[in-house]
Amino acid sequence: MKNAVKNWLDSPQYDLETAENMFAAGRYIYTVFMCHVALEKALKAKVEEITFKTPPKTHDLGYLVELAGLFPDKDIEEFIVEISNLSVVTRYPNYFQRMLTDFSKERVEFILIKTGEIFQWVKKSMLL
Repeated sequence: MKNAVKNWLDSPQYDLETAENMFAAGRYIYTVFMCHVALEKALKAKVEEITFKTPPKTHDLGYLVELAGLFPDKDIEEFIVEISNLSVVTRYPNYFQRMLTDFSKERVEFILIKTGEIFQWVKKSMLL
């Protein structure tokens, strides 16, 4: 495995652990943010693996799925759209108090679990 691909793949594992720690601490906004970052980096690992080029500087998970040549099922596709939309509000806190309410423990726990599943899905698609 090319070193750059390995770096892209090691980093989201670290980010997922950070998301888990943020969840345990009740820092749900940062949990969602780190989940998005983890998926972004995992997808960029796949993009680098198949294109042999540095992935584009984008946060658009849908675009990265396309560049990675992956074909998600409907469930994964819907989640990627959801977390992409949620990530935008974590970066631009125009509605900070609302985020604190909207990101309930149950909702964020689902996001964390689903992120781990999708990370594994991307990882299984790779030539490790």
